[in-house]
Amino acid sequence: MPVLPGAEPYRHEGGEVGVLLCHGFTGSPQSLRPWAEHLAGHGLTVSLPLLPGHGTRWQDMQLTGWQDWYAEVDRALRELLERCGQVFVAGLSMGGTLALRLAAKHGPSVSGVMVVNPGIATHGAASHLLPVVRHLVPTVKGLAGDIAKEGVTELGYDRVPLHAAYSLRNFFGLVDGALPQVTQPLLLLRSPRDHVVPPEDSARILSRVSSRDVREVLLEQSYHVATLDHDAERIFEESLAFIGRLAPRVVRQKGSTSGG
Repeated sequence: MPVLPGAEPYRHEGGEVGVLLCHGFTGSPQSLRPWAEHLAGHGLTVSLPLLPGHGTRWQDMQLTGWQDWYAEVDRALRELLERCGQVFVAGLSMGGTLALRLAAKHGPSVSGVMVVNPGIATHGAASHLLPVVRHLVPTVKGLAGDIAKEGVTELGYDRVPLHAAYSLRNFFGLVDGALPQVTQPLLLLRSPRDHVVPPEDSARILSRVSSRDVREVLLEQSYHVATLDHDAERIFEESLAFIGRLAPRVVRQKGSTSGG
């Protein structure tokens, strides 16, 4: 199936510092494209892949699972590590979960982690029924588009394929168990008015990681897809400052390049 217009992956060749951005469950690179372009505009090398089964139609996603999504971001990270002297990982929602697993698995190869409204568990009685219900009902109503800012839309599926949702549930459990292995500096940005991921998820992540350099930022004006919402510029500024503090080679003036 052809990729939906706007859902294409994004890549920018910049300087010696790289950033991998991971989009969310049933979403697409469109939700992170402004963030990616902002970082690229400051001279960073940026990779924003399209996860398998995403960006086309929900039927394609039904055939994929967390192993496929993780394999894609792991491949993209390895490419950045070959190209750059320092690499950061980042993500929105499930993309944040993917970033945390990358940090846990790759250790000191990852210089820092930036997550926006990350998920770490499925909630509600319905989640416990997924092992059975997924064989009876193919999809439920979609999650995309939780944005406070008027006139802004997220390019994502309007249905959630339940086989994929079951795989996501398993992935959350896997990453939750590995959180103590995350030791890198962590920037966690979350929306108090998130209608997709509850605040308990961020609290659990912060309580379980082994990172000693941690900054939590509240995005008061945004819903779940904060990267497209009122606080988008705050996310861009905070992440660039985070990278600049940990990678002194980054010159923060817009349009500049990293030292080499």
